[in-house]
Amino acid sequence: MADHPVLLITGASSGIGAETARHAVRDGWRVALAARSEDKLAELASELGGEEHAIALRCDVTSWEDQQRIVTDTIERHGRLDAFFANAGFGAARGFLEESVEHWKAMVDTNVYGCALSIRAALTHFREQDAGHMLLTGSVAGRRALPGSLYSATKWAVTAMGESLRAEVADTPMRVTLIEPGMVNTPFFDEPKENALQSEDIARAVMYALSQPPHVDVNEILVRPVNQPQ
Repeated sequence: MADHPVLLITGASSGIGAETARHAVRDGWRVALAARSEDKLAELASELGGEEHAIALRCDVTSWEDQQRIVTDTIERHGRLDAFFANAGFGAARGFLEESVEHWKAMVDTNVYGCALSIRAALTHFREQDAGHMLLTGSVAGRRALPGSLYSATKWAVTAMGESLRAEVADTPMRVTLIEPGMVNTPFFDEPKENALQSEDIARAVMYALSQPPHVDVNEILVRPVNQPQ
């Protein structure tokens, strides 16, 4: 399977990350699954066919050492790295008097700093091989400011990073895609939401971007459920 492309996914233990891994393996990709939850990663890797198809890599995306290691481990164990999906992130209640300041800091560190570290870790390798595809999980909340939402501000930052990276590598064959989901039923929410998208809806969007020929760079994919007005 050495000729099969390899996708590294952060936030891969559940939700969009896990479903994207399933779709990628079905489409002939090999995957590296990165998250903090080792048990869930191991279970998913086993479901996807084990080491030949999927490897589990513990990673705290706010750690530069972890981010470097997952890239190195992916290349050592799968033999290559073709795409990196920076998907790790979480939210917070709206309202600048809500949540603890500790929760805020952890969210900003994960959603913004963690995403930047993923870009840095992947870009080092992609520059060396003069090829690669970087995908970032943004949000509808990264296109319009939501009332009292620090989470929205973190996703605006991801939107900016996606466009900044695309401009930086525009003179290379590298590609950059920003995935912007609307409301999705994932572990992000404590309770299931009615009429929301499902993780597999976003996974299909990711695979669409990855499946394009080398000369096509899908820069943004905005996906809303049909009843979401904003």
